[in-house]
Amino acid sequence: MLLRRAAALLALVLTACARSSTGDSVLVVLDPSLDKDAYSTFWAGLTDKGYNLTFRTAKEAQPEIIQDEVAQFSHVVVFAPESKNLAQDLTPQALVSLLDKGTNLLLALSPSKQTTINTLASEFSLVLPPPGTPLISHFPARDAPATVVPVSPPAAHPVLSSGLPPVWFSGVPFAYTPNPLLIPILSAPAESFAADTSSDSGADAVFESADRAGEGLWAGSSLSLVAGFQATTGARVTFVGGVETFSDEFAQKELPQGKSSGNKQFAEDVAGWTFQETNALRIDKVEHHRVNETEPREMYTTNDNVVFTLHVSKFNPIKDTWEPYSGIKDMQLEFTMLDPHIRTSLPPIPGKAGEYSVAFRVPDRHGVFKFVVNHKRKGWTHLESTTVVPVVPPRHDEYPRFLSAAWPYYIGAMSTSAAFVLFVALWLSGDDREGRKKGLKTE
Repeated sequence: MLLRRAAALLALVLTACARSSTGDSVLVVLDPSLDKDAYSTFWAGLTDKGYNLTFRTAKEAQPEIIQDEVAQFSHVVVFAPESKNLAQDLTPQALVSLLDKGTNLLLALSPSKQTTINTLASEFSLVLPPPGTPLISHFPARDAPATVVPVSPPAAHPVLSSGLPPVWFSGVPFAYTPNPLLIPILSAPAESFAADTSSDSGADAVFESADRAGEGLWAGSSLSLVAGFQATTGARVTFVGGVETFSDEFAQKELPQGKSSGNKQFAEDVAGWTFQETNALRIDKVEHHRVNETEPREMYTTNDNVVFTLHVSKFNPIKDTWEPYSGIKDMQLEFTMLDPHIRTSLPPIPGKAGEYSVAFRVPDRHGVFKFVVNHKRKGWTHLESTTVVPVVPPRHDEYPRFLSAAWPYYIGAMSTSAAFVLFVALWLSGDDREGRKKGLKTE
């Protein structure tokens, strides 16, 4: 019993020390109309993990996010759905520059106004309906308004916990344009739609709203409510259609079935992914050498047998450490010169945590080649590595003395030589000049 209590206490302490892989400083930008205490559960969850929260209003200039071209915070949370204009360091250009500097963003959209954040969403391939058209659903039957919708999270998702209960949502949906960097997190229910009124008596309101929107029918599960975006720098940004998703009211509000909602855990999962706690990978080391050797070469020769090894680790937010990770089953390696000459799988090595290795033969073509690893999966950190190596033809003393493909020519030459020697020997041994001289004398 004592050991169990000690283990539980240790797990609690480790959980309290969980950190992000990129930093612990968080700037929270709140709309003046929002009550900070109304989101105390969400703030407490971040604080318990070890984050340092700094609060300011949407129009305050201090504390500055960027000073001397250096980001002062690892993460920025903007909950300002009613602020049409934000401070100078929160313009769309400034927020995009934060992503370039590795700062993660958690942004709440406005369902009623065209705000700076709504404008920024279009830069990330999100298409919003006109202001004042929130998500509406009359199913399932419930006491809540039609604009407060219970949404079931996907059963299996790399960002969310498994078995998550339905989540209460109130806000604006949005559509996607094709972009491989977008990560859908929470989609609208199939029976929901976006409209400017909740007192509709039939489907006509949906089509009337669609005609006014000019973007087609805003309805069904093709709409999204929460979406992530992972920049090429590795920074992450998440757009949430309604800030109430993180509120204490929705975290404590019961579902129509009488069960507790999944808002609290959903908010933790979304923040954990955005702040690069979860699904954070990195490449620790890249190695390459010839078979039966250990040191890399400055250049390789055509037809060399080469071994390429990649070391990958994953961030553990509980221990606040990077640990070797062998869970990737579809890693690929390309050996390329303009175009890939070799594309092969890069499997994990059994018994060696975090190591992925493959052996292959260098193509029979010389030039400047590259070992390229480009692993991009939705919800996970992109793994990219490029190593340049020259490939040269063999030197004059490196060619083999005999080629197996040339044995027919070798045999032909040797047989010709042997036949010539035999012919000469027979010709010399058969000389009868003395016999012919004796015949002449007898006559």
